[in-house]
Amino acid sequence: MKYRVLGKTELQVSRICLGSMTWGSQNSESEAHQQMDYAIDQGVNFIDAAEAYPTTPSTAENLGRTEEYIGSWLEKSGKRAEIVLATKVAGGGAQNIRNGSPLSSDSIREAIDGSLTRLKTDYIDLYQLHWPNRGHYHFRRSWTYDPTDQNREETRDHILKILQTLQDLIDQGKIRHIGLSNETCWGTSQFLEIAAANGLPRVESIQNEYSLLQRIFDLDLAELSHNEDVGLLAFSPLAAGFLSGKYQDEAVPAGSRRSINETLGGRYSSHTIRVVDAYVAVARKHDLDPSQMALAFCLTRPFMASVIIGATNLEQLKIDIDSVNLNLDDAVMTEIQDIHRRFPVPM
Repeated sequence: MKYRVLGKTELQVSRICLGSMTWGSQNSESEAHQQMDYAIDQGVNFIDAAEAYPTTPSTAENLGRTEEYIGSWLEKSGKRAEIVLATKVAGGGAQNIRNGSPLSSDSIREAIDGSLTRLKTDYIDLYQLHWPNRGHYHFRRSWTYDPTDQNREETRDHILKILQTLQDLIDQGKIRHIGLSNETCWGTSQFLEIAAANGLPRVESIQNEYSLLQRIFDLDLAELSHNEDVGLLAFSPLAAGFLSGKYQDEAVPAGSRRSINETLGGRYSSHTIRVVDAYVAVARKHDLDPSQMALAFCLTRPFMASVIIGATNLEQLKIDIDSVNLNLDDAVMTEIQDIHRRFPVPM
């Protein structure tokens, strides 16, 4: 396994992060434990969760179950000190959580205590804000995104209050470092600026979607990441399994994400099918596993702190973790770039 320092912290995180979004819906507790056992044996030391997980699907009944499964594994294994543990607090829009109320100081204080209880730990290494109150362009919202109703001073005041709350939680020993998720370049810059001006905790990472199909991070956020040392934690690097090739020719394998969500959260469409086919063809032409090629590409990006993988079975997990050892040659990289040039924003 390979490792990288997270932001300006002392944390060394594995380049592959074990995602957990399916634990508690598509995966049982024993399967989740099996995945953690295998991943840790392979050198993965980074696990990502959220109070909103699982989301495949998200229901009031399974809410928080993912963190409970991680907590029972931590208790059983005794390996808490070996793990960099990340989780997230939900904001507005998560209707099953606090009735969809927006992110606030009160909601963060409530959420952290719930997560610590479920995870059976005294502290979180990386506590992330799952999405901003003011709205964002992620999850296929870029085609309708309009920030002109935002109020700059209200947003900055909100960020200051949130950072003050997070500082208090750090002082209490409940969290060590903070990160963002589904944020924009301007939003991230405001967190950094306000933190620096007020002696508050800096953002160390940003967890946004990134894959061969979703590369908008390559632009302004890549510049910010480089200059401010805020690494990307890429979620959905296989576009919900689409880039594995298993959904080609309209296939819907039993138990797969597409059997639960037909469009894979808007990823599977007439605009994207031919693009995925092109990437899968490149992999097969060069005798590569399509999943490993897609993940290995993400790992080449200079702003990438860690790539978050999610698997519903152990065989998928083995393939995904092995991608850290795959080096893509110039011919493969050139063909990937040619496809990206023709289809820069397919989703």
